[in-house]
Amino acid sequence: MFSIKTEEISWSGRTLSLETGKIARQADGAVVVRFGDTVVLCTAVFSKKISVDASFFPLTINYQEKFYAAGKIPGGFLKREGKPSDREVLIARLIDRPIRPLFPSGFLNEVQVVCTVLSYSPHDDPEIAAMIGASAALCISGAPFLGPVAGCKVGHTKDTGYILNPTQATDLDLVVAGTRDGILMVESEAFELPEDVMLEAVMFGFRSFQPVLDMIENFVKKAGKPRLQVIPFEEEYSETLKKIEKFSVQKIRDALKIQDKLRRNECFEAAKDEVFEEFGDENAKVILDSLFEIVLAGEMRGNLLKTGERIDGRKSDQIRDISCEIDFLPKVHGSALFTRGETQAIVVSTLGSSSDEQIMDDLVGDRKERFMLHYNFPPYATGETGRIGAPGRREVGHGKLAWRALSPVLPAKDSFPYTVRIVSDVTESNGSSSMATVCGSSLSMMAAGIPLKAPVAGIAMGLIKDGSDFVILSDIMGDEDHLGDMDFKVAGTMNGITALQMDIKIPSISEEILRKALDQAKTGRLHILDIMQKTISRAKDELNENAPRTHTIMIGKDKIRDLIGAGGKTIKEICERTKAKIDIDESGVVSIFSPDKIRIEEALQSIKAVCCPPDIGTIFTGKVTKITDFGAFVSIGNKEGLVHISNIANHKVPSVADVLHYGQEVQVKVIGIDEKDRIKLSMKDV
Repeated sequence: MFSIKTEEISWSGRTLSLETGKIARQADGAVVVRFGDTVVLCTAVFSKKISVDASFFPLTINYQEKFYAAGKIPGGFLKREGKPSDREVLIARLIDRPIRPLFPSGFLNEVQVVCTVLSYSPHDDPEIAAMIGASAALCISGAPFLGPVAGCKVGHTKDTGYILNPTQATDLDLVVAGTRDGILMVESEAFELPEDVMLEAVMFGFRSFQPVLDMIENFVKKAGKPRLQVIPFEEEYSETLKKIEKFSVQKIRDALKIQDKLRRNECFEAAKDEVFEEFGDENAKVILDSLFEIVLAGEMRGNLLKTGERIDGRKSDQIRDISCEIDFLPKVHGSALFTRGETQAIVVSTLGSSSDEQIMDDLVGDRKERFMLHYNFPPYATGETGRIGAPGRREVGHGKLAWRALSPVLPAKDSFPYTVRIVSDVTESNGSSSMATVCGSSLSMMAAGIPLKAPVAGIAMGLIKDGSDFVILSDIMGDEDHLGDMDFKVAGTMNGITALQMDIKIPSISEEILRKALDQAKTGRLHILDIMQKTISRAKDELNENAPRTHTIMIGKDKIRDLIGAGGKTIKEICERTKAKIDIDESGVVSIFSPDKIRIEEALQSIKAVCCPPDIGTIFTGKVTKITDFGAFVSIGNKEGLVHISNIANHKVPSVADVLHYGQEVQVKVIGIDEKDRIKLSMKDV
């Protein structure tokens, strides 16, 4: 029934194999990737005609993890996989970024790649297998894909140096992808590593995935279909391109002199509308739009390479004006307003207890996350109207990049037992709102009193390249990102890099360009950190007055059941009475959270009353549980003590019922414990 083609190598101590011809045979390209015990099915299908509505290349990458791959049943009510998780969205973006630049400019047909994890081993990364499989599926599909592309993970420790596809956590988590010619994509999180270590990690990854490229090329020789031939727009419509250039070049040059982003874009759109009106009908809009973009890019790029002057008049390494402000929202735990040129973000920090941690349920396993960063990009940030709803792929990706930049400098849980949530609302955008989020988040957390190891800043670098000529741009604007060749984001402290993300639109870049971009980014990052530190240089000594205070106590594991009580009765009663939030860890660590120190002390005494023998002289707040002729019984935690009638007041009490009633809240002092562990209490001694 099947015509199976395979290719196999040994790579990073595991078997990596590609197979086609058995599964999903109606797709244009279908590859089953096996990497150790991880198995991923990757399919590629492309439309055979141009998409009429495509204003950009309509490539869709879907990455999906089946819970059965790890022998799990999904949580929740529906018990089936639903919308993509944040992890699936992030991996789909990871695969998309090195693949998208490798399609020719004249190809606007719809393409969909679907990567499905069928078997999951925690030691064999499914995202790397999916990236390799997606590349192989496109290479054999017949689509005009200029691959292959391959990728790998790189780890690093001081003792072992660089590690290919590490199976344990290291001080570097880097994914690098590229072609035979150079690097296409970098994504990383690091613990303040210097530029030279990061650069060598990227080049180590580049050298390490070369055998995978050899394997894919051999696989294509066995199973590949003839590639669809596509003539680039510049060649197919060369005459029309010349006419559009002659018709609109002066309007474009005039618009490029306008520094205000909205006015400049209005002039571009007006010039484009005139092109539509002059040269075509509704059906030709896609082609004309692309040709106009070619003319616009040529003017902007040519002027920059020729004169070195950018749209807003800056030099290539110059940073836009920056404004930093903290504590401008009165009732939140920490706030910052970070503005860089026409990019701005309101960033707010909120502190919570361990019960506020996010529960993660995916193939990696059930776990809790104590640091969350949520990035929002409303349409008004760019002066547009649009739908506001659930976060899209862009919001998820930008939020995760900022999370990676800040996670390495957070204090350890044992010294700072709070859950931290950051929300960045982008209110203006003209380039690199994700790096504005990094800067604003750092300011916001320090304003809240979160003891970061060091402040973090981020900067976005760009590239304009024509042949051997190139210029690196610091702090790129939106137009420089859109019309340029690279978006390279670098975040870190004064000591080193904490996060990298690089995407390019050309087939590859060299080590020389990468080195120069890293050096120039360091200069820019240190400049931004210097400005930030003039506003706040380190975390405040005290938490914000609105933030909850915490106290931690260790109890015996055998006392956890006593503290919780039957059906949670004891702990609920303490929380309701003291208005404090109490978290109990299975190790016996009990954390008490409340903005009011008095409430924390009350809760602490109640916990001690339950879990520890009460000390003579300790004062508790308890409730009267029983009235007798000789006194009243009062609960302290899950214990009861007797207040004798003679210890109720300093004066003679004729009847206990005259002074006390059932359920009344009173303060009592422990004055004794007899040989039968019966507790003697006094109200008058308080």
